[in-house]
Amino acid sequence: MRTINIFLTDPIAGELPDFENGEMRYAFARLYSDGPRRLVEGPVCAFVDWVMEDLSGLEMCRRLRGDPRLDEAHITIVLEQDDADDKRRALRAGADDYLVGPVDRTTILDRVMALQGGIGQPRINERLELGALLVDLAALQARWAGQPLNLRPNEFRLLHFFAQHPDRVLTRIDLIEALGKQEPPIDERTVDVWIGRLRRALRIVGAGERVRTVRSLGYVYDSYE
Repeated sequence: MRTINIFLTDPIAGELPDFENGEMRYAFARLYSDGPRRLVEGPVCAFVDWVMEDLSGLEMCRRLRGDPRLDEAHITIVLEQDDADDKRRALRAGADDYLVGPVDRTTILDRVMALQGGIGQPRINERLELGALLVDLAALQARWAGQPLNLRPNEFRLLHFFAQHPDRVLTRIDLIEALGKQEPPIDERTVDVWIGRLRRALRIVGAGERVRTVRSLGYVYDSYE
């Protein structure tokens, strides 16, 4: 099933259930000022509020265009009023489109489904490189210094998320939410099993102890040599 990620800066994102239609799944998630906190796989539609708690929607657009995970996202600015000058400023900041809020799940889905033909297929040639680590999404293969890692699907996606957020402590809950493993609920200790398998795979190819435990907090992928 193909997934289209729908990220919203509006807190209602956490309350919106995903929608499935045929072979398509529309997955909702919150977009924070520091970016998404879930794994980004496939096309992205971002809905950015004109006014946010800690920065402006215009600045958020600029940040998204500078984020390699989201530089090809379709960005819609959600305006507070129908103002021609605000529309022009939004487009100059990197937005693709705009609409006047407030928005709800139906409005968002209608807009995304109307755009579906124009937001493209997932970038099958996407390659994420972090030092000696290469995550090749087209091949569903990760390599360390050219050597393939033997990973199961969950461990591959986990490594992909770590590579998107290197040198940052991630809790078990962060990792479960990032991989979309909340329905049905996954026991937090399952993450420890994934981490153990990932660590073994990294050791085998000579990567050493890349995934570090931070006591009482979670795990971090150390990108430095």
